[in-house]
Amino acid sequence: MSLHFGHCEKFSLIDVDMSRKKVIGKDEVASPPHQPGLLPRWLQEHGTDIIVAGGMGMRAQQLFAEKNIRVVIGTAKDDPDEIVSDILEGQLETGRNPCDH
Repeated sequence: MSLHFGHCEKFSLIDVDMSRKKVIGKDEVASPPHQPGLLPRWLQEHGTDIIVAGGMGMRAQQLFAEKNIRVVIGTAKDDPDEIVSDILEGQLETGRNPCDH
């Protein structure tokens, strides 16, 4: 995991039942080899509908928007379980996007 989205070596894919505010599944998967534009399609194929990252460039954000994947950036936390817990409690704090590309 990495606070900068483009440097992630693995992803935590977490299934959540929002109505019950409960985690119902979790899987860690290695990031595929780097190819421009691959991650939005790859993560969509894994059923992703929200990405939470410390930072992400504008082009990546646009590519995710095209796949109807919501992007939340500016989190200082790097523990996926804490992030999901904060989301479920409506308390995820975000700040500025450290990426300027």
